[in-house]
Amino acid sequence: MSGRASTGFLSVTELRDEVALGRIDTVLLAIADMQGRLQGKRLSARYFLEEVLQHGSEGCNYLLAVDVDMNTVQGYTMSSWDRGYGDFVMKPDLATLRRVPWHEGTAMLMADLTWEDGGEVTASPRQILRRQLARLADRGLAAYVGTELEFVVYDDSYEDAWRRGYRDLSPANLYNVDYSLLGTARVEPLLRRIRRDMEGAGLYVESAKGECNLGQHEIAFRYAEALTTCDNHAVYKNGAKEIAAQEGRSITFMAKPNQREGNSCHVHISLRGEDGELVMAGEGPYGLSPLGARFIAGQLACMRELTLLYAPNVNSYKRFVPGSFAPTAVKWGVDNRTCSLRLVGHGPSLRVENRVPGGDVNPYLAVAALIAAGLHGIDAELPLEDPCAGNAYTSGAETVPHTLRDALALFEGSKLAKEAFGEDVVDHYANNARVELAAYDAAVTDWELFRGFERM
Repeated sequence: MSGRASTGFLSVTELRDEVALGRIDTVLLAIADMQGRLQGKRLSARYFLEEVLQHGSEGCNYLLAVDVDMNTVQGYTMSSWDRGYGDFVMKPDLATLRRVPWHEGTAMLMADLTWEDGGEVTASPRQILRRQLARLADRGLAAYVGTELEFVVYDDSYEDAWRRGYRDLSPANLYNVDYSLLGTARVEPLLRRIRRDMEGAGLYVESAKGECNLGQHEIAFRYAEALTTCDNHAVYKNGAKEIAAQEGRSITFMAKPNQREGNSCHVHISLRGEDGELVMAGEGPYGLSPLGARFIAGQLACMRELTLLYAPNVNSYKRFVPGSFAPTAVKWGVDNRTCSLRLVGHGPSLRVENRVPGGDVNPYLAVAALIAAGLHGIDAELPLEDPCAGNAYTSGAETVPHTLRDALALFEGSKLAKEAFGEDVVDHYANNARVELAAYDAAVTDWELFRGFERM
C-alpha cells in the first residue's frame, strides 16, 4: 500500500489496482444537498472506472429542491413539476477519492454539479462555496477552516427511536461528562471506532471529549483548506451515523434535541496568502493585522443578515439561550465564549471562531457566508469595534435573530447576500426556509397536546 493510500485517499491508479485485486467493488458518488447531507449513488467499481470516471453520472435535479423528508415542494425555479424534474450531472472530483472503512470493499468521492449543457448548478452548496473561494483567490487569499461538531449518543437504535417517537430515549451517559475521562470511557468503544474509521477515510483526528448534555460528545479534526474541511465534515457526519447504526446505537446532530445544552458546530477560520504567509496575524491590537481586523468587522456587520446560512432550521434557534454557551449577542471577544465571534490562538494559530452554527449546519453554506462577510469587511475597510471583555449575554448588544422567520426576512432583504451569492441563490434558500416554516406552522406539537388536550 502506498503512502498516500495509507492516509485513506486514493489515486485513480490505486483504485484500479484495488478493484483488480478484488479489495474494492463499490464506489459511492456523493453530492451535498441543501441540508449538507450526502446524496448520490452506489456504483459498481468497474462501471465507475469504465464510464462514470470520464462522463459523470446523472441524478434527478429535485435533490436540491425537496424538503428534509424528500417531499417535492413548490417555489424552486431550477426544479419543479412544470420543468419536468430532469437531471443534472454529477461530475466526480477525483481529489476527494477515498476509502470508506466502515463499509466493506467501498470507496467514495464527492461530485460537483453541472447541467446537461455544462452550465453550473449555482444553488449547489459546494459550488456556492467554490465561488466564494474564487473571490478570495482573486485577492491572493485562501481560507483554512476547522469545524467542531457536537452530537448526542443514545443507546437506542435509529429504528427504535423512530418507533418511540424519539421519546424516552436512553442517553449513553447519565450525567454531565464535559472533559470527564471516566464518563467518556463508557462510550469509548464507539468513539474509538469512529475516530479510527475517519482516519482510514483520510481525516486527521485531533481529539475527542465529552460535553455537557447527557450523552453528548465531540470529535475534533485538524483544520484544512476550506473545501476539504467541508467535504470531510459531510463525510464524517454521514459516516458517524452509519457507524452508530452498525453498533445498534443512534446519534443526533440536531441543534437542540432536548431542553439541555444544544449541539454546536463552532467554525474556525483563518486566512493565508496563496504562498502560505500569514495575513490575519500582525502587529496591531490583539495580534491582528489590518486585514484580520477588517475580516472580523465584516463578520459582525453581516452576522444578522447571514444567520440563515448558520442556523437553517426552526430548531436551530432554540440553541440561542443566554448562559448556554450558544451565543446571542453580535459581539466579538478575545477568548470569550459568551460572544458570537471568539478570537483564539496567537501568531500562526490566530483564527476567529464563529460560535453561531449548530450541529445541523450545512458547512458549505456557513463557510461561504463567513468568507462573503469577511470580504465585505476587507473591501469596505470596516473598523473593528473594541472586544467584549465581560458577559456578552448581558452587554445589551444587538442579537442574532430569534427565529427562522426573522432570519429569513433579514436574508431576503440583504443586499450583501444578493451581491455575494446571486439573487437566484438567495431566492432558492429563502424558499427552503419558507418550506420549513410552512411545515412547522402546520404541525401539532407534543407541547400543544399536553398543554391543551384536557385542560383547555
